Amino acid sequence: MPQSIRAVVVDPSAEGRLAIKPVDLRDPDRDEVEVKVTAISLNRGETRRAVQQAEPGWRPGWDFAGVVEHAAADGSGPPVGTRVVGILPSGAWAERVNCRSHAVAALPDAVSDAQAATLPVAGLTALHALRQGGLLLGRKVLVDGASGGVGHLACQLAAAAGAEIWGHVRRAEMREAVARVCDGRVVLGPDLAAARPHGPYWLILDSVGGAALSAALGMLAPGGTCVTFGVSAAATATIESREFFATGGARLYGLTLFHELMSVERAGIGLALLAGLIAAGKLSPQIAVEATWGEVGTIARRLIDRDFAGKAVLHIG
Repeated sequence: MPQSIRAVVVDPSAEGRLAIKPVDLRDPDRDEVEVKVTAISLNRGETRRAVQQAEPGWRPGWDFAGVVEHAAADGSGPPVGTRVVGILPSGAWAERVNCRSHAVAALPDAVSDAQAATLPVAGLTALHALRQGGLLLGRKVLVDGASGGVGHLACQLAAAAGAEIWGHVRRAEMREAVARVCDGRVVLGPDLAAARPHGPYWLILDSVGGAALSAALGMLAPGGTCVTFGVSAAATATIESREFFATGGARLYGLTLFHELMSVERAGIGLALLAGLIAAGKLSPQIAVEATWGEVGTIARRLIDRDFAGKAVLHIG
């Protein structure tokens, strides 16, 4: 029988259009675990939809960490009592969730709930984007938006793979934090074109779109790849066609995370890898804000307004 739980839902009358309300949680399917959620993180895409576009009653939420309360009936996934991190298509901002066993990973003791909650969307996006570059040892990699949740993790993962990593930031106050994960290789400027003197690049990660994507396509090395996965600045880019194709073998790859998780690799595999890197001291999520989930409306608005760089984590209680 369905049980009553509390979850974040879109409510136009609430602060930030988000409220915590009672909802029904159905019984889990045979290949699902039921998880008591302890922490969630907010991503700009889902938050913007909830605050600006979604219909009343919609339940946002992709990232969660918690403890398995009911194991999957088919025997897949972790046993009861296991601390896990996981990802859902929606509805993760809740006291309890049902999640496919292939979309969760057990957490090492050294990884906190807050650290784990940052990993699903930001960490998996960074991981899948970098994999488009293949072997990165000794290759030049440029990350746009390097101070953001995805960018900060991507810089660390690329460095761990042996890349010569360059991070681009637009605000001077972000330089120091990015420099620490890029071995001092930071490009500061209002436009990604400021990185051109240090190129060409084997791999460029772009989450900005617009002029940044245009500049990226003109800075690739022969055989290089630009991975685009966001349009935070503009949804339309102008391409200098000759400059792009004359490079030779350059390519543009459009990445949508949930497509990657269905067609390339299940989420649990990547989440286990990322959690293991945190435990080994090789990966450190940038948590800018920690609060209780009762503050979700306020924190969501601050995220949309770009009041902070890095991840926002809310603790469920």
